[in-house]
Parts: sequence; C-alpha cells; structure tokens
Amino acid sequence: MIKEKEKNISRFIQMDIPVTERPFKVIGERAGMGEEETIAITRDLMQKGIIRKFGAVLRHQKAGFLQNAMVIWAVPPEKCDTAGRILSSFDQVTHCYQRDPPFEGTYNIFTMVHFREGEMDTVIQELSSATGIKDFMVLMSEEEYKKSSMEYFPDD
Repeated sequence: MIKEKEKNISRFIQMDIPVTERPFKVIGERAGMGEEETIAITRDLMQKGIIRKFGAVLRHQKAGFLQNAMVIWAVPPEKCDTAGRILSSFDQVTHCYQRDPPFEGTYNIFTMVHFREGEMDTVIQELSSATGIKDFMVLMSEEEYKKSSMEYFPDD
C-alpha cells in the first residue's frame, strides 16, 4: 500500500520537474518536506518498482530544433551494436533502437533525429559517414502531438 507521503511526492514528480540546480529541493518545499526526504522517497518508489521509469521528455521545438525525422538504417547484423553506439552519441539523436524484424526486411536501426533550421542534410550525412552506412531512409515528421505523462495521483 502506498503511503500518503509517497502519493504526495508522486503528484509532483509526475509533472514537469523544475529546471533548477536542485529540483528535489523545490519539489520537497512544494510537498512540505525536505530535499533529502524527497530524494529518499523517490528512490524508495523506484526500488519498490512503483516508479519504473524516470526520464526527461525533450520538447524539441523549445530547444531550438525545428524539424525532426525518423531515420532508418540498413545495418549488417554484426555491426548493429557499433552503429547504435555511434548514432546515439550524436546530440541530435534522441532515440536509437534496433528493430527485429527489420522494416521491409532491411531497415533494422531506427533513430529519431532533431535538426535546427537548414542542418538536416548535413547531420544525416555526418551520421552516415560516422557509421559507414549508406542505405537509409528519412521519414519526416509532419506534426508534433501533445506530449504528456500519465497522472496517477491527481489532486484530490
């Protein structure tokens, strides 16, 4: 059974985390407790498996990236790990994963790549050069959908 303090902290960490040097201090203040207790409760929720994932959502347009595309790559199976590490090392790549079975029987590495104005062709060529992979497809995003998290403990 989840305790009231855990619910209280959960209400705050399921929302946008404050962009500050000490976000758990701010969350703790809002929840009526200290920073250390807030961190301890959050850590405990993760250890119990109540929180399975804790991560950031990039709002790429606010970060200055005006275009994005799913770039899919035909990578020989024995080179997937190496290519994945190279692709994911680029700042513009926010998602990189292997797909099995490959799309159209060929494209097995998928990357979500974000671009500033006018840099798409250059970045994609840098990715291709870095990996040595020349067979790829660029699937442009046409619309951004609302990004929101599930709310498990709404204010009562």
